[in-house]
Formats: sequence, structure tokens, C-alpha cells
Amino acid sequence: MRAENEDVARAPRVPRQRRADWLSGARIVGVLGVVYRPEGLLAEPEAVEFLLADGQSLLLTCASDWSLRIGPGVWPRLPDWCVPSGQWEFATLPGLPPPPDGGWTVVRTEERGDANGQVREAVIRCEGGSFVVGGGDTVTVRFTRGHRGAPSTT
Repeated sequence: MRAENEDVARAPRVPRQRRADWLSGARIVGVLGVVYRPEGLLAEPEAVEFLLADGQSLLLTCASDWSLRIGPGVWPRLPDWCVPSGQWEFATLPGLPPPPDGGWTVVRTEERGDANGQVREAVIRCEGGSFVVGGGDTVTVRFTRGHRGAPSTT
């Protein structure tokens, strides 16, 4: 068990004042959805957790106003809001390719918002493609190859 101050020191570089470089240089080694188990195989993720090579994680969660909340994850534990915890689980997300050897290296991040300043979408640009995460009733995640935003073929 880690001490509380260790958790703070190891927190990922989460967005600060809409800077585009808040995750640059990090390596993503896994992407998992947080799903409500009773919904079965058709469950859509309520959050997505990006696992980083240094052991940290980044959690993107949809809020009740359909905005996207971005902050440190608690991998391998489920987020505190997963109550009762026995009915929640991490799941692989269909349509996302497996990470390359060593993971995806983050080149740039972007937050796209609405007129009220709420983040509605985050784009994590990596060497070889981008993750596009959107807020809504549930979280949506897609991986695109190249710079034109074409859907991934894998």
C-alpha cells in the first residue's frame, strides 16, 4: 500500500489551463473501459482508463452534464464512484488496436469544449494515431490512424 503523499507525487500530468502538452512524452501501454457489469456484454463504458508505462493511469469520465472529466486514475483499483464495486469491472474496448511494443508515445493532447468552457472531447495524439475520447451519456473512444482522422482499420 502506498502512502498518501506518494500517490500525490505519482499523479499523472493532468490538464492544466488547457495546455496542449499535459501528457506529452508519456507512453500508453493499455486502454480499458470501466463498465457496469449487470449491463452485460452490451455495456458501454462510463469511463476509460489509460495505463501509462510508468505505472500511473489517467481516467476520463463522463459527467451528468455530458462533459468529460479528466484526472488521475487509481489503476489497478476501480474509481471510488464504482459502488458497489462488485458490480463494476475493467473491460477491453472493441475497435481499439492492441498497443505496439513499448506502448504509444504521446505527442500532443487537445481538449475540445463547448461555448460554456466544458470539455466535451479529448484527443490524445500519439505516434501512429490518435485516441479520441468523447463525453456524453457514456464515454466514447475511438482510435484513428494518421493525421486526417480516418478510422483505424485494426
